[in-house]
Parts: sequence; structure tokens; C-alpha cells
Amino acid sequence: MKQIITFGEVLMRLSPEGNKKFMQANLLEFYFGGTEVNVGISIANFGEKVKHISCVSDDFVGDTAISYIQKFGVSTSAIARSDRPLGVYFLEVGAVMRPSSISYNRSHSSFADIRPEMVDWENILRKAKWIHWTGITPALGKGAYDTLKAGLLLAKEKGIQVSTDPTYRKGLWKYGENPKDVLTDLISLSTIFIGGVNEINEVLSGNYSYSNDDFIKASQQLMQRFPNIEKVFDKIRTPINASWHKIRARMWNGKEFRETTDFDITHIIDRIGTGDAFAAGLIYGLQSFDDCKAMEFASAACALKHTYEGDVNYATVDEVTAILNGDVSGRVNR
Repeated sequence: MKQIITFGEVLMRLSPEGNKKFMQANLLEFYFGGTEVNVGISIANFGEKVKHISCVSDDFVGDTAISYIQKFGVSTSAIARSDRPLGVYFLEVGAVMRPSSISYNRSHSSFADIRPEMVDWENILRKAKWIHWTGITPALGKGAYDTLKAGLLLAKEKGIQVSTDPTYRKGLWKYGENPKDVLTDLISLSTIFIGGVNEINEVLSGNYSYSNDDFIKASQQLMQRFPNIEKVFDKIRTPINASWHKIRARMWNGKEFRETTDFDITHIIDRIGTGDAFAAGLIYGLQSFDDCKAMEFASAACALKHTYEGDVNYATVDEVTAILNGDVSGRVNR
């Protein structure tokens, strides 16, 4: 079985218990995550072979992070080590009308130390069928950008499928490169685009609205600008408040537009990593189903992730399929 490759930073998340603010708390819970590793672990939970590429601290914290990733069957043999500390982020989990708040401490993390010569892309991609990246990774430093680009160039040469969620977070880009130039450079080496009008507007300097008509027009322009992009998938979140959201998805695959119905998530346990769960469900689904069923599977996986604490979606294929088939009663399985 060939591998799916994810590349990105591994982070430690620190949060007060429950919905407390930091000023209320004396104890913190920790979880490991990070956008791309969240995707990788979820795909591994669906039964695929996954290898994650990163650079973590060469200490007991890094050891623990690697052990956590390995627990899900994800290969960590390509993870490098650094004497810099593991990246950390702090999360206050909101409730009802109070939103969640995040503060990052990752500017000089171990992953910021990564360089192209630390990753043996030729050996890694020899056994790969898919590679996934997000816009967060090239925002973290020139080394991460150069390392990712080296992998994508080789993936294109080998005909490997490349999916991207080109998330743009303005506050992360601090090393002098123009974000639009970097993202367009990397999107030109990708085949599956996971994002909506916000992301398309960012890379095309467009002004498309959220309507379905504009989503189709934006996707068509994106494919015209990047002929390598085969399909566009968009997850749509409608928040009622911090504890109650609606999730649906839509797609344009160059031939047809399709859209799912809403999943009504009335009691969110944890919304961190839900976009990653969507991406993981889509990557798995596109290898198992047609485009529409893959999108529906991804949307159900995203909805189910809201019920798990931490950054990672622990759901199996059977559990996602049950949700997709309408079993949302939450009755006890006996």
C-alpha cells in the first residue's frame, strides 16, 4: 500500500480545563496537533498508510510528540530533530456567545529550523501516492517554504496527487516573502484545491461573494489560472454561536456543481481541527468514492470531529459512514 504524505509543524496545545479563561485556571490540559499532522492522523484512522514529515524538539517533549503520532500508526521516520523547542499554542475554549481565543508561540520553534537538506524527498515519494500541504506551513519560514517546494516539484515530476488547503493567516508571514507569490507558486504544483472564495480571492486578487454562482465563477477562474487544479472543494461554516454551528460543503470539479445539506452541530465539544478533518475525509473519499460522495464523507467527518476533545479526529470510516447515512441520534451502541 502506497503512503499519503503530510508535511507541517507539530504543535503542543495548552488549555485550561473546560471553558475557563487562563486567569481562572491553575491547571492546563495539553494535546498534540498541528494542521497537517491532524490530517495525517485522521487519514490513518481511516485505514490508510501515512507518513508525516516535520522537525520537532530533541528533548522529552519531542519524544512524547513522536510517540503520540506513532500511536495512530503514522510513520515518523522522516521527522527531523532540532535543539529548538516544540511550537506551542494556548487556547481558551469559548462557549455560547463568547468566542474561543488562541495565542501562538512558534516563531523560533523546532519546525522553523527545517531546511530542504533535512528531508529525503526522493526516498519518501518513491512510496507515495498523495501529498497534502496547507498555507500555514510556507508562512512559517523560508526553510519550510523551500523544503515544501522541493517536495512538490518532485511530486509533480512523479505524477503524485497533491492537495492543498492554502489557508492565509496574515500574522504568520514574518520572513520577508510575499504571501501571494509564495502561495501561487505552490498552488501551481497542486491538483486538488480545498478552499472557498476567501482563499481564491486571496490568490487571484478577486472580489467574489459567498454565493454559489460566485463560487463557481471563482473556481472556474482558479482553474483557468492554474490548469493543474482539477477540483475545488469548499467547507462552509455557519455559526449560530460558539457552541452551535452548521456545516455543509460544495464543489466544482470542472463539470458540475454539487452541494451537501447542513449538519446541525448544536453542542460543540471542540472545533479545533475540524477543517483538517474535512480535508482528511476528502483525501480518503476521493480515493474511495465519486466526487460527490467524497465531499459528503468529508462533511460528515468534519461534523463528527466537533464531538472530540483535542486537535485530532478519532473517527473511523464506519463511524463517519453511519453519520453520513443519517444515524445522528447518538443512541448508545450495545
